[in-house]
Amino acid sequence: MEFFTSWAHVGMFSNMKAKLLIRQRIELSDVAFAEIVIWRVPSPVRGSAHGYKYRMALVVEGVCRVRYDNEAGKGDHKHVGDRQMVFPFEGLETLQEAFWRDVEQWLNRK
Repeated sequence: MEFFTSWAHVGMFSNMKAKLLIRQRIELSDVAFAEIVIWRVPSPVRGSAHGYKYRMALVVEGVCRVRYDNEAGKGDHKHVGDRQMVFPFEGLETLQEAFWRDVEQWLNRK
């Protein structure tokens, strides 16, 4: 039982650094790409209630058209065109599914 209550083991978690989980740039066409960056952080970013820091963006012709992020103080939110709205974080898989759905809608709009 001492193993679970010793200060050495408790302190190890409080000193944990952010860990990069995903960093990728996906070319979607000659003029569009998506960039996804997700970090596991030791404590939630101010405004969020989970242990991830992320940004996911669709850039078309040099302009960011869709972005999901949890900027400190703003919490989890998304930008679609000129609109910004709160996005409820329900897990990484749900987050990425929602992002790709918005990307597809943006790219297929007429």
